[in-house]
Amino acid sequence: MTAVEDSEATPARFWPAMARLLALLGPVRWRMGAAVSATCGFVALNVAAPKLLGDATDVVVAAVLDRTFNQGRFESLLLVVALMYIGASLFSWTQGVLTASAAQRLIYGLRESVQDKLHRLPSTHFQEQTRGDVLSRATNDIDNISQAFNQLLTQLIMSVLMLCGALAMMLWISPLLAALALASVPPSIFITALVARKSQGHFRDQWKATGELNAHVEEFVTGHEVIKAFGHQEASAAIFNTSNRGLARTATRAQYLSGIVQPLMVFVSNLNYIVVAVVGALQVTAGVLTIGGIQAFIQFSRLFTQPMGQIGGMLALMQSCAASAERVFELLDAEEIPAEAGGQGAAAGAGGRIVFDHVTFGYRPSAPVVEDLSFVVEPGQTVAIVGQTGAGKTTVVNLLMRFFEIDSGRITIDGMDIAAIHRDELRSGFGMVLQDAWLFTGSIRENIEYGRPGASEAEIVAAAVASHVDHFIRALPEGYSTQLGDGGDALSQGQRQLITIARAQLAGRRVQILDEATSSVDTRTEILIRQAMQRLRRGRTSIVIAHRLSTVRDADLIVVMDHGRIVETGRHQDLLAANGFYTDLYRAQFSGRSGLPGPLGAAL
Repeated sequence: MTAVEDSEATPARFWPAMARLLALLGPVRWRMGAAVSATCGFVALNVAAPKLLGDATDVVVAAVLDRTFNQGRFESLLLVVALMYIGASLFSWTQGVLTASAAQRLIYGLRESVQDKLHRLPSTHFQEQTRGDVLSRATNDIDNISQAFNQLLTQLIMSVLMLCGALAMMLWISPLLAALALASVPPSIFITALVARKSQGHFRDQWKATGELNAHVEEFVTGHEVIKAFGHQEASAAIFNTSNRGLARTATRAQYLSGIVQPLMVFVSNLNYIVVAVVGALQVTAGVLTIGGIQAFIQFSRLFTQPMGQIGGMLALMQSCAASAERVFELLDAEEIPAEAGGQGAAAGAGGRIVFDHVTFGYRPSAPVVEDLSFVVEPGQTVAIVGQTGAGKTTVVNLLMRFFEIDSGRITIDGMDIAAIHRDELRSGFGMVLQDAWLFTGSIRENIEYGRPGASEAEIVAAAVASHVDHFIRALPEGYSTQLGDGGDALSQGQRQLITIARAQLAGRRVQILDEATSSVDTRTEILIRQAMQRLRRGRTSIVIAHRLSTVRDADLIVVMDHGRIVETGRHQDLLAANGFYTDLYRAQFSGRSGLPGPLGAAL
């Protein structure tokens, strides 16, 4: 879609987005009904009061002309008007409380829907979208909807009802003057529609630019050390400034276009006020209206044009709210992980025999990442998957964990197709240690306990000891209670990895998956971890992905991959004796001679 086509289509998306947002008020419809009732009370009292003030004016005029002042009627009218305004204030307060609580209930439900949706999105979604943009939709856009919707529910309902009430009273007092007042409505609608058509696209661009800016900031915060190490601060700042200027430009256009509505509508209403005042004065001199009547009508005309101006002034809020709602609904409507076929059997079974049977998968159908993959992992075996970068090793694990669904073939555990096992049940049988150590904000104890919530202190310490992490934890001032923040950046990469290994130790799952688990530790620590992992693997099935071939020498089976295919399988000594691809990889690491032609040999 071209930019012009998108600009034309954007206003058409305004009403569906707002209608879908309003539909979310269904669970609080009784509260909204009470709010509308309170608003009706407020409008009724505010609309009736000017008529009584007009009657009080007529009492004063009669006293001047006839020299007979009805003081009792005058005082009673003023008292009733005062009580009406007090009642209107109470209704307004009630309406504000009810609409605010209804709006926050809506936003609470929207946040819950987004949170649930994030759990149902496939891994490919997070690979295709920047994390900053996803976070912006889940936080900034929802916050914008919250602020805008709270004001819109309060003011829009009141403005519409006030508009209807004032029009009814004007028709009662003078149909002719009411018709003149209504003459200002078509120009006001035309102005609002014209500006809305031009500005809605800019509001969408504004929030899209906000997401892009957040994505850049998130990347800068995550990689600030690398940026500084390579001296790219100025380049990063230039990218930020470009995004910031783009955001400022789109925001200025959106606010400017929507901001001109209210002044134009005020201008139209002032012209209308002059016409009403002149014609009304002529009617008074002709005896058609009383002075009090024209006074009341002018007040009603103000009550009629003021809500129109307020609705025009709320245009920016409505368009900004709709633009954010579109982005949130795009997230909620994103393609989800395919529905489960049902939770049959227990994940990983009692034995844990894993079979890859002619498995093919690609992120795009035309470009398979792994092709015709077949091998067997027997219960209790340690199977290593090795190969150059990009060979498809980690993809194999992702398919086993059902982070992605295979295109053809099948994977079975103890004879059961994993497609027939509920994902949560399937994953509950696996313990994982990834190359990128993930720690959350909390204590070291809580991060280790994450592997098995509710584990005792003794079990947590035993897992830490087995992973050779206990000694450095106890060396910290607060030991296991040490608080980790910002992904555990205060610790070294190796220390963070050791904690994740302790987490897997504690989980004690029947199948262990180690994806470059020792890639971030020194050689001495690697030896200690290998010893710990050997204890951990006893009686368990293990799948090890490694670049360091020293970590897989004792594997029961080594699967060698290249460009998504299996090129060799066997034990370490057998593969070396075959003098094939594995031998070249081994020599490249331990003798500095790759023996490989082309790019691979050059890289090694």
